[in-house]
Parts: sequence; C-alpha cells; structure tokens
Amino acid sequence: MIFVVLAELFILLPALAGFRLDYVESRLERAQIASLALLATDESLALDLESELLQNAGVFNVVLRRNDIRQLVLSSPIPGPVFATYDLRDVNLLEAMLDGVATLLDAKDRVVRVIGAPVNQAGQLIEITMPTAPLRTAMVDYGLRLLAVSAAFSILTAVLLNLAAQRLILVPIRRVISNLSAYAGAPEDPRHIIRPDARLAELREAETALEAMQKTVTSSLKQKERMALLGQAVAKISHDLRNILTTAQIFADRLEDSADPKVRRAAPKLVNSITRAVHLCETTLAFGKAEEPPPTLSRFNLSQLVAEMVEAESLAGQAEGRVEFLSDIPASLMIRADRDQLYRVLTNLVRNARQAIEGSSKPGIVEIGAGETDAEWWIRVGDSGPGLPEKAREFLFKPFTGSARKGGTGLGLTIAAELVRGHGGRLDLIRSDAEGSEFLIHVPRDAGMEALRQAGSAR
Repeated sequence: MIFVVLAELFILLPALAGFRLDYVESRLERAQIASLALLATDESLALDLESELLQNAGVFNVVLRRNDIRQLVLSSPIPGPVFATYDLRDVNLLEAMLDGVATLLDAKDRVVRVIGAPVNQAGQLIEITMPTAPLRTAMVDYGLRLLAVSAAFSILTAVLLNLAAQRLILVPIRRVISNLSAYAGAPEDPRHIIRPDARLAELREAETALEAMQKTVTSSLKQKERMALLGQAVAKISHDLRNILTTAQIFADRLEDSADPKVRRAAPKLVNSITRAVHLCETTLAFGKAEEPPPTLSRFNLSQLVAEMVEAESLAGQAEGRVEFLSDIPASLMIRADRDQLYRVLTNLVRNARQAIEGSSKPGIVEIGAGETDAEWWIRVGDSGPGLPEKAREFLFKPFTGSARKGGTGLGLTIAAELVRGHGGRLDLIRSDAEGSEFLIHVPRDAGMEALRQAGSAR
C-alpha cells in the first residue's frame, strides 16, 4: 500500500500541474477570442456583448498588448484584490506542481492574474484576471477521476501479482514447509527427501541446497545409528571382558608366589598387560555412557583443588621418582565451576604429562598455573616431556585415535574437552614440541553458564 500511494503521488502531482496549466491556457485562449470578437464589432454592439463574453471566458478582465500598446479590452468589477500573478511564458515543472498543490490546499476563492503569449501571434502578450474557485473545483474533479482510474489499474495489478506470487512463490514455499514437517517426523526415511522442481531459479537453488542437506543428515543419522548399535555391542563385550580379565588378574597375581623363577619373572608382565586391558574396558564403558551430566556450579578455591590432585598424582608416580610438580596458582583464586568435573579434567591433563615424562626415561617438570580476567578464568598445564607426535596432534580430541602413549585409548583428552565445553569453555593445545607440551583451559565467568547448565538439565 505504501508503494502504491507513492506511485500515485508521482503520477498525480505532475498530472494535476499539467491540468492546471491547460485550464489556465484555455482561459487565455477564450479571453483572446472574446477580445478579438469584441474588437471586430462596433462600439454599441460591444457594450451588449462584453459581459457575456467575459462570463463565457470565465475571467474578469482582459488586457492585450499589441504594437507596444497595452489595451484593456474587456473589463468587469473585480470582487477582491489580486492574490497572485502567474506568468506562463516562463514556468518549470517544479513551480507548476507547487502552484498546483497551493491551489488545491487553498479553499478560498482568490483573484489571480495570469500572463501568457497570445496564440497565432495576435499580440505581444495577453493578461487576464480570473477566480480560483472554478479552477480548484475542476482540479479536484480531475484528480478524483485520475485516482479512480489509477486505483482500478492498481487493483488489477495487485490481483495479477497475487496470482503470480501464489503460483510461483507461495505454492513452492508451502511445499518446502510441508516437506520439512514430514522430514522432521522421520529424517531417516529417504522418501521424505525433497526433489527440486520450482520454476523460479532462486527457489530451485534453495530446494537443491535443502535436498543436499537432507541427504547428508539422513546419511549421518544412518551412520550414527550403526555406530550406536556398534557402541552397544562394544559396551556389552567390554563389560563381559572386564569381568573375565578381572578374574584372570586375580590368578595372575598368585603367579608371583610361584616356585618357578621363570613364572615369577613373567608374572609382572602378565599382570601389567591384564591391568591395561581392564583399564581399556573400564574407559570404554565410561565413554560409552549416554553423556556427561551438566556441571553443578559452585565457587571453590582452585589452589586447594590442584594441591589435592598433585598429591594423588605424586603418589601414582612415586615409583619412578623422575617427575616434579610445580603449582603457580594464587592462594586466594576462587573459581566458579563443577569441582568434581574440573578435578577430572586436570587429572587427565596432569596424568598424561606425567606418563609422557616417565616414558621418556628422563626427569621432567609438570607445571600448573592459573589466573583470571574480566571475562574468564584460565588454567595452564605444561610439561617438559617429549611433546606429542604429529598423528596425536592431528586427532587430539578424537576418541581412540588421539593417544600418544602405547596402549592408550585417547579418551582422556576427549572426556576432558567435553567436560570443559559443558562449562561453556574450551580446551586448547597451545604448543607441543621437543621442549614439552602446554594446554590451556578457558572457563567463562559470565552468567550464561547457569543458563547452559539449566539447558543441559532439561536435556
């Protein structure tokens, strides 16, 4: 409607300006004809015709200039002073539109003077005085008729555009919406994948993109379904295998008391192998759970948490005695997070660092640092170990592929990264080279974590 009104204004204003000029010019021509008719008669007849000629011309006075002589040819009493003078010999479109709008808005009957050039070179100029009320009435009537015609064309155009939009745009869009609803109900069913057939190029491109996306989603869902079934099978196998290996571990422990020295020497290796197998089964079962619970946020002292974790890891690596733990955390630093989950994250990182140093047969350092900014808390875990191999860096946070240790599953970093993401943060590998590796944990401190926790609880 706004565009139609603007179009009507662009049409109406120039049209009314042109109509006003034509109306005034017609009055000039009538006045000129009346003047020439009067000049062609004798004086007695002119007195009788003057009033009728002025009335037919719609003017009060007529002045002709011929041969540099200005002559009042026709005259009658003027009902009021001259309100404005318009010279039609030099007028532009903008002035004509402004004068037309002024005439429409002024409801009073004014007397105006109009100057123009006579037709057929009947003189130098012609000047008339005329009322504005008949002009305004004629302009209003013309404008209404023009609006009626324009409205009829606008309605016809709107109907045609509506039919075209229904056929070319709305019908394909409704089809896409219907397809999306059906696909959302059963995304694994390939029969619900849309087949592009829109006539408009843009809609057809959209349907083609939707088709490609649906095919990708359907394929991914099928693959994930197969992986889920495989995961269930692996979980069952790991559960039963863990029980079997636990029993075997008990018997293997007894082999250390054997009287046969060869058996006693082989027993520790057998126990270690069985222990690694049991650990693999337990880790696989833990990773195969539905998902980690959402973090339960609370404020606690980070330095105390790190001290507990370092003490546990120091006892675990005490036999080797080659790893030194350094903590560079302010004693007053408080953090808002899930204490148990953050303990698991730091344990995974520190344990990986400790085992990397122990595997290098050289002494090393594991350092934990922390700090805070206005936006987040950060925790840095670094070591002086041999660094991660290229393959481990490439698949760092992918399960069963990112382990740098022989016999490892690669689940530790995967679980750690998942727990950090649950807090709305991220776990990054800052560096890994011959001088060691360094990880950085980002935990945001804004209130959005609480909403994230509630959203996770809703799931």
